[in-house]
Amino acid sequence: MTDREPSPDPVVDPAAMRKQYRAQGLDEHDLAAHPMDQFGRWFEDAARAALHGTLYEPNAMVVSTADATGRPSTRTVLMKQFDTDGFVFYTNYGSRKALDLAANPYVSLLFPWHPVARQVIVTGTARRTGRDETAAYFRTRPHGSQLGAWASAQSSVIASRAELDAAHAALAARYPEGEQVPVPPHWGGFRIAPDTVEFWQGRENRLHDRLRYTARPDGSWRVERLSP
Repeated sequence: MTDREPSPDPVVDPAAMRKQYRAQGLDEHDLAAHPMDQFGRWFEDAARAALHGTLYEPNAMVVSTADATGRPSTRTVLMKQFDTDGFVFYTNYGSRKALDLAANPYVSLLFPWHPVARQVIVTGTARRTGRDETAAYFRTRPHGSQLGAWASAQSSVIASRAELDAAHAALAARYPEGEQVPVPPHWGGFRIAPDTVEFWQGRENRLHDRLRYTARPDGSWRVERLSP
């Protein structure tokens, strides 16, 4: 008789984790003509799900970048605006993602709305937002977050948490609540202009609906169904 490894606990065994998606399907005839209009429909659904406690942070998106050598990196950020021109998020321009985008502007976004069995996957090109647009958004941030944009040299190595907290406290003393905090010159937005936008709807038996918009040179969009 040979020794065998104990059977994995199904509660923590990834291979045993399965969920049937019984959501309503996604049909080509139901799509908006423009992908950003379709995104608006789905984002409204996600926001309503968040309002009812079903989904957490519907504007959270996974941003994947690659540096000049092609090495990828991924992180979650908060999308702060979307319109016909694309998706906007804000960051420190010295961060890893911003340095990646300076060398390689191609980017992928993923909105992982798992509780409603939906995903939106975007590929596109990043460009910086204008300073006026950046300043307008910065003024809407809570005071502490405005100070945080100055206190953190994002993605850089620091000695301790105490160093970060001390920098924030010094800024709070310099710019108390109610006093205007200047917009950091090293901080701002990126707008992702989409080349493709895929809407993924979970279905039973892993036969998901995947409908992808692809930009044409004339500004129109082609819609294709992808096999799951």
